[in-house]
Amino acid sequence: MVGLVLDVSTQNLPPDMSVNPGDSTTLAYKRSLFTTRLPLPFRYSTSHYWLFEKHGVWRVGLTQFATRMVGEIVDYGFEVHPGSMVRLGQVLGWIEGMKAVSDLCCVIDGSFSAHNPLLSQDPEVIARDCYGQGWLYQVAGTPDPGCVNAEGYKEVLDETIDRLVEKQQS
Repeated sequence: MVGLVLDVSTQNLPPDMSVNPGDSTTLAYKRSLFTTRLPLPFRYSTSHYWLFEKHGVWRVGLTQFATRMVGEIVDYGFEVHPGSMVRLGQVLGWIEGMKAVSDLCCVIDGSFSAHNPLLSQDPEVIARDCYGQGWLYQVAGTPDPGCVNAEGYKEVLDETIDRLVEKQQS
């Protein structure tokens, strides 16, 4: 994580949410050299996905931390189609970055609604606007009960970053 600094702009939230730096709709986070602002209305998985519910449909994306771990995003793909039933932990597709290729996993039991059509034109939007236009997929259903609020995710980040720093130092 050495040299990693993130600055989340106020444009990183869905259009129906307004955020001003330092206001009460985000939680500022800094650990080691990693900084971000976590939207408070979101839920977060321990596998570094965010979830935002609107009208019974959950929109899911990668957190700022996850996008940094993947690196520059060059490609992605989904293996499920709208209307498919999906379950927690199911591999929905993949994402390829300069640093890694990773599975995109489901964090909701339910019916797969859609993947983000914007990604086919600009997959880098996942990293550039991860909490807004860079969302990955939508599912109508029940999220992983292990998902946490922003305060809980702050603890997940603390543990994850501490493990990475310890590993780098050994």
